[in-house]
Amino acid sequence: MKKLRLKKNRGKVHDPAAHSRITNETVAEHRERIIASGKKFKYPHQYLRHKLVINATIIAVLTLIIIVAVGWWQLYVVQNTSNFMYRVTRVVPVPVASVDGEAARYSDYLMRYRSQELWLKNQGQLGLSNADSKRQLDYIKRTVLDGVELDTYAAKRAKELNITVTDKDIDAVIDQNRNTSTGRISQEVYDSSTKATLGYSPDEYRYIIRQSLIRQRVAYEVDTPAKQTAEAVQAELKKTSPNLQTIVEQLSAQGNKIEFGASGLVPKNNQDGGLSQAALKLKDGQTSGLITSTTADGYYFVQRINANDRQISYQFIKIPLNVFAENFADLKKQQKIAEYIKVNDASQQVKNS
Repeated sequence: MKKLRLKKNRGKVHDPAAHSRITNETVAEHRERIIASGKKFKYPHQYLRHKLVINATIIAVLTLIIIVAVGWWQLYVVQNTSNFMYRVTRVVPVPVASVDGEAARYSDYLMRYRSQELWLKNQGQLGLSNADSKRQLDYIKRTVLDGVELDTYAAKRAKELNITVTDKDIDAVIDQNRNTSTGRISQEVYDSSTKATLGYSPDEYRYIIRQSLIRQRVAYEVDTPAKQTAEAVQAELKKTSPNLQTIVEQLSAQGNKIEFGASGLVPKNNQDGGLSQAALKLKDGQTSGLITSTTADGYYFVQRINANDRQISYQFIKIPLNVFAENFADLKKQQKIAEYIKVNDASQQVKNS
């Protein structure tokens, strides 16, 4: 018997639409039918991706809020002074205070505080008991915060007065500091010593010097009374054989703020704002011209007395600078300084020590 051949189209369902011809009249209908059949694959994935984006955004926002809240708590409540928090404040410029509308950076505060704390530990001067240690560190916090606020105010005034400090100015200070009683040290030794004793990197120490120079120059620039007194002293010094103490007495009687002093024998490289270095350039009995102290505490006139191989003696006239400090004190009275961390008063710390 011959086997019956199975037809190849057995089991297929006849679909008239599949064999219908696509014409200009039916192309729109055919396109809609194809698109409708594909929507069941597109829309579920589209909705899922949209939901994932929303969830990821919510998680990211919540994470950011938690990080900000923890950071705020660590800085402004706990007052964490760790190296990690210092690095964070270097990247994120959060304020520790506001001085006449100018933000005082938290990183500046932590940099100085950590340096002072390291110095106390290296010198073995940190209190043995927890109470003594806390009192000392609280005192440092107060003095450091005051210093940062002064630097912030000085930077604000420097902008208004067009006062600048260049890299050459900073290099000159470092170059002078490299001269020691045992000779001149290399830059590498100087940087290593600064890091070991104060904890400052070369860039951090240059930043400290820059702020110090800005404060000095602003203090000299704004103090008109001191300038006028210095001019009066210069006029008296032009007279024959000037007596510094007599000049001070005469100008003080006229209401000028002026002081007389004597150094006694001090090292030739004495850290006195440059006065010893100025005296070294004079002959015995000779008086210098106007000196602006590197400590920014006033104008000076130096008269050399005598010197030996290692020491020098001089007397001096000092015209103190007061206007900058008075202006800063006025800001406090006017409540234009806002502090964002709680720090005990320095004078109270001294009384309790």
